[in-house]
Amino acid sequence: MRIIALTAAGKALAERLEKPLAATLCYKPTPFAETVQRWFRASEPLLFICATGIVIRTLAPVLVSKHDDPPVLVMDELGQFVIPLLSGHEGGANELARRVSTLCSATLVLTTANTYLRPYYVVGMGCERHCTFAEIDTLFNATLAQAGLALKDVAALSSIDIKADEIALCKLAKHYGIPFLTWPAEQLCRVEPLLQTPSDYVKKTVGVAGVAESSALFSCAHAHSGATPELLVPKQKSQRATCAIARIYGADASQFSTLMLEPSA
Repeated sequence: MRIIALTAAGKALAERLEKPLAATLCYKPTPFAETVQRWFRASEPLLFICATGIVIRTLAPVLVSKHDDPPVLVMDELGQFVIPLLSGHEGGANELARRVSTLCSATLVLTTANTYLRPYYVVGMGCERHCTFAEIDTLFNATLAQAGLALKDVAALSSIDIKADEIALCKLAKHYGIPFLTWPAEQLCRVEPLLQTPSDYVKKTVGVAGVAESSALFSCAHAHSGATPELLVPKQKSQRATCAIARIYGADASQFSTLMLEPSA
């Protein structure tokens, strides 16, 4: 991620955000338009601390689509407002803007349509048989942290049906008091086009090209058949487990209702 500042006040704000966001501060890059457009074409997330008009005029020639463009954010130099300008949902600009607003107590200005609907998040997980609870729990919490989410944001935990009796997964759901949903491979295959890290090996092994991503996506789709779920965090891996997070807006909360009891060891 690059933070682009054009004034001394903007540079001071950028310096506050640089480390927490693991970003690179770029102060008055020259030549401005050519340099910024090159970063944009390279799919680098961009946070501009300057006037919105400057950003629009600079990036207009290189815009492609919401599915291809990187996230672009704009802030005023006093750090009062942060706006996800491009790729709000698809590119993750909305979530990135939430992080920025939290870091500097700025007002988050969201303009995407789904902003007015409640988001629901599902954590999908897969694991080797008899994976430990400690490993599952560590990966679960690390993935939540990566997404900037808290436990209260999680609508459900999800996996493939052959993991319905997996002790560590059932224990995780019971430990945090969240529903545990499992689905057969033939249903999970319906969301395969949405997977970001499909695996031929996993497909041959369990019948779907990815357990964590597909179970999270399908659970979201099941809760709102009229909307397309989006993958917020693609598959993350530990030694014996995988985890991903999907999101849907305006879901029927009653669809997140099955709580598996912890099976006996």
